[in-house]
Amino acid sequence: MHVQDAMKTRKSVRSYQSRSVEKDKVDRILEAAHIAPSAMNLQEWRIVVVTDSSTIRKIVEGAVPSQKFIAETPLLFVCCAETDKANMKCGHPRYAVDLSIAVDHMMLAAVEIGLGTCWIGGFTQQPVKDILNIPEEIEVFALLPVGYPDDPSAAAKRRKSIDEIVCYDTWNF
Repeated sequence: MHVQDAMKTRKSVRSYQSRSVEKDKVDRILEAAHIAPSAMNLQEWRIVVVTDSSTIRKIVEGAVPSQKFIAETPLLFVCCAETDKANMKCGHPRYAVDLSIAVDHMMLAAVEIGLGTCWIGGFTQQPVKDILNIPEEIEVFALLPVGYPDDPSAAAKRRKSIDEIVCYDTWNF
């Protein structure tokens, strides 16, 4: 699958088959994060791989009870940052930009090998830290459930036209 095809195929999956994700596929997704670019090549990301279903349920109950579908996933990546919380010159937190790139790489790698994901950003960090023994100074940035989608078909995507999101040489929206 070409990268462009993975981008077009990717969708937020909220229903997974109960089958486990094979270790070689987990490794491919982790490699995608590993090779992602980062500011000053600091590679601030740290990823906790959670496969224990009772631990995943505890995380859902404690950190994101409104997203119960996560409890059915066989694999949860808890994407964290070991960071000094420095901002880039543009003012954005360096770790947030770097982790966004790494998580996106992970999602596209998952699609390429027939898996589905759903980026979860609406959660409470502290319960995740408590359950997984993550130190206080670490930022829990995203939860990424991964598994075989119940419905592997592509989703129709509603997107604005290119003209609505792009201008050239000067702001002229």
